[in-house]
Amino acid sequence: MAEFIKVFFQAFPFLMSGLKFTMELAIISIIFGLGIGMLISTLRVYGGRISYTFSTAYVEIIRGTPLLVQLFIFYFSFPQIGIHLSPIVASIISFSLNSGAYQAEYIRGAIQSVEGGQMKAALSVGMTKWQSIRLVIMPQALRKVIPSWTNEFVYLVKYTSLAYLVGVPELTAQGEFVASRNFEFMNVFSGVAVVYLFVILAITWFFSSLEKKVKIPGV
Repeated sequence: MAEFIKVFFQAFPFLMSGLKFTMELAIISIIFGLGIGMLISTLRVYGGRISYTFSTAYVEIIRGTPLLVQLFIFYFSFPQIGIHLSPIVASIISFSLNSGAYQAEYIRGAIQSVEGGQMKAALSVGMTKWQSIRLVIMPQALRKVIPSWTNEFVYLVKYTSLAYLVGVPELTAQGEFVASRNFEFMNVFSGVAVVYLFVILAITWFFSSLEKKVKIPGV
C-alpha cells in the first residue's frame, strides 16, 4: 500500500493532465450527442417516412458498428479523401455520433412514455406540432431520460480511453506514459482505475441529485 501511494502521488500530475482531456472529450461529446439524440428521436417519432427512414438507418448503422472502428474511420480513413482531422476533433466527432444514436433511443422511449393526450391538448390550444414537441413533450421526456443519460455519460467517460489509440493524451494514455518510464504498471494503472472510479461516482451522485430535483410530481 505504501508503494502504491508513493507511485500514485508521483503520477498524480500526469493523471490530472490526462483527466482534463478525458472530461473535455466526454462533456463535449455528451452535449453534442444530446442534440443529435433529440433530433433523431423526434424524427423517428413524429417525422414522415423519409425522415423516419433516415433517422432509423443512422441509429442502426452507428449501433451496429464498433465505436473503435468509427473512430478509426474519422482519423485514419478520412485523410484518404482529403479530410484531415486532429486526434481530438476525430474523437469528439466519433464519440458524439455514437452517443447520439444511443441517446436517440433513450429519448424516443421517453417521448413515447408521455401520455398521448398531451399532444392533442397542446394542439387544441393553438400550438403547432413542433411547438407542442418543444414546449410540452420534450421537457417531460428529458426528465424521464436522466437515468439512461447518466449511464450514457458514465460509458462515454470510460470509452474516451479509446482516444489514446489515435494520440489523445487522455487519462489512460498518461497512465501508460508514466508506467512505461517507471515500470510500475500495477501501481500506475491501479491509480488510473481509482481516478476513473472517483469520477464515475461523482457523476452518478450528481445526476442522481439532478433527477430528484427535476422529478415530475406524481410520476
